[in-house]
Formats: sequence, structure tokens, C-alpha cells
Amino acid sequence: MTDKKHPRDARPTEQPDASTAPPDSESGAAAAGVEPAAVTAPRLEDQLAELNDRYLRLAAEYDNFRKRSSRERTELWTKAQADLLARLVDALDDLARFAHVDPAATDAKTIHDGVDLVERKLRKELEAAGVRRVDEVGVAFDPNLHEAVTTAAASDPSQDHTVGAVLQAGYKLGDMLIRPARVQVLTWGGEEGRVTGEG
Repeated sequence: MTDKKHPRDARPTEQPDASTAPPDSESGAAAAGVEPAAVTAPRLEDQLAELNDRYLRLAAEYDNFRKRSSRERTELWTKAQADLLARLVDALDDLARFAHVDPAATDAKTIHDGVDLVERKLRKELEAAGVRRVDEVGVAFDPNLHEAVTTAAASDPSQDHTVGAVLQAGYKLGDMLIRPARVQVLTWGGEEGRVTGEG
């Protein structure tokens, strides 16, 4: 009896089958679920063209929207200015009439009354447009509304840092300050400061 020694680790050679073939061939790629390059490239080019077209349309729509919004804002601003001017032209016409009267033929009281009438008309129209005068005396000094021009001694401690006189009225449009009121501010320096301020 002859003993033939077979190596334990020796295995029969395996033949590669089609399912384990590398995916470099088209049949192997299709079997593995990967799309062949000849089909993928045109599909991706079509998708890219569609996305590029969509992007260009969106950019054009945004540009049109931006131009339209800018134009509408300009038109709205122009209409608002025209509305305010329409309110003021009547008062300006009245003022022009009084500016051209003959002073020799008209007494001072008539001219004064006419100018007073024009001022009231202008104020009424500005109030209707939302403009409010800032000209109150005795209120607390507010640096957001008032510009302190001078100071004066207060006669009472409760008047400290209050508006004693309005030298030039201020104006607000809604919550926006157009011009601060130029005011005199009262300050309390105690009894001694009040006496020295008066003397």
C-alpha cells in the first residue's frame, strides 16, 4: 500500500463565472445594475441642460421682479409727493395773492389776517398728511425730539429738565422726526442757584 501525501490546503482551481466578472464589460455592468456610460452620458447631459434652462429662467424672473419692484416703489414715492403738493398748492396760491397786494391800498391788519389764514391752512393740510408739530412747553426735555439751544433757571424743582420755551418748532411724520424742536431747557440749581440766576 502506497501512501500518497496530499497537501491539506490544496484546493481545486475555481473557474470564474459570469456573475463575478469585473464590471468593465457592458454585459457585466448591466448585470450588476450599473448603467452603461453610453446611456448615462446623454441622460446626464439632458438633465444638465434642463437644470441650466430652469436656472436661467429663474434668474430672469428674479431680475424682472427686482426691476418691477423698483419701478413700483418709485411710482409710489412720486404719487405720495404729488399728493402732498396737491394739498399745499392752494395755500401757496393764497400766500402769493397776499405777497402781491399793494401795501398802500391795504391796511396791516388785513395782511396779518391773510397770512394767519394761510398758516392755518398749511398746518391743517400738513396734519392731514400725518405731520405733527413738536412745540409743547412744560414737557420733559427729550433729546430725541428737542435740540437744547439755551438754558434758564427753573423756579421750581418740578421744572428741572423741562422745556421752558420753544424757539423753533420741530416736526414729525408719523414716528419719524423730520426736524427737532429748538428749545430753552429749564434747570433747577436749588434756591441759591435760582436767586443767583435771577440776579
